[in-house]
This record gives sequence, C-alpha cells and structure tokens, in this order.
Amino acid sequence: MSKPLQRNTLLKYKLIRDIYLQHKTEDIPDAVVLRKYIFPVYPISRTTFNAVLNCPIDKLLAKLNSHSDQ
Repeated sequence: MSKPLQRNTLLKYKLIRDIYLQHKTEDIPDAVVLRKYIFPVYPISRTTFNAVLNCPIDKLLAKLNSHSDQ
C-alpha cells in the first residue's frame, strides 16, 4: 500500500502541472516541456513527471481540505 500524498507535495505537483499546461501545445512533446520549462525550476525525473500528470491533484487537495475542516 502506498503512502498518501501530503499537502505540500500536492501543491508542488499543482505548480508543475500549471507550468506544463502553460507551455504544452499540440506540436510540443511532453519531454520538451519537461526539459525546457519544468526541469530548470523543479528538477524532477521523467517518472515523477508522469506521476504528476496522472495524479488527481484537485480531488486529493479537496479531500485533504475537507478532513482538515473537521
């Protein structure tokens, strides 16, 4: 069983995803976006990058926020 993502990790993932969405176009591959725009700010591996793109960030943050309200 994997450890649930913590709030700060999810917030960092959200920043990475925002950079990705800002620079991603149909003719620019993900690897180029990672190398030119994300890696200089957040030096992450391709595996971590794929994890960020496949993570339901907003849903998990909402779940964490609902637990902290209780």
